[in-house]
Amino acid sequence: MARRVIGIAAVVVAVAFFGCAQAQTGSLTTKEEFQKFYSDYLTAEGYRPEVDSDGDVSFKREGLTYYIIVTETDSEFFEMALPNIHSIVDESDRGKAYIAADYSNAKSKVSKVYLVGDDVWVTVELFIASPDDFKDVFQRSLAALLNGANNFIEKMGE
Repeated sequence: MARRVIGIAAVVVAVAFFGCAQAQTGSLTTKEEFQKFYSDYLTAEGYRPEVDSDGDVSFKREGLTYYIIVTETDSEFFEMALPNIHSIVDESDRGKAYIAADYSNAKSKVSKVYLVGDDVWVTVELFIASPDDFKDVFQRSLAALLNGANNFIEKMGE
């Protein structure tokens, strides 16, 4: 009987705990709520976030501008971008950029390098259990973006 009571108590505590955690971020449904959520976190971390014309949240770190892509339709998806790491100058450069992007994508964990028009972007795209979980992978995601960019730049320099 005592085991059953302890087991039931443990379930009640777990439900209460996870229910509260869900209540903090589970109510994020609009783009504006996500923008505020990300901006509040970035501000607490010492950044100066801004919402751009697309509704994404930008911030600067060590001279580079990063973006958290706000996707209010999928609260279990997190995307961060480091755009414009290289500008394509001609078709020969474009071919070299495709090869360097392929190299970086094969060598780097999590990051994706790809061409957007005449510019090269690096992104990280992750599935997370809840919006709040991005905080646990934020610093590592920044490192992954830089790693992907560095691998691309290394290959472009060959």
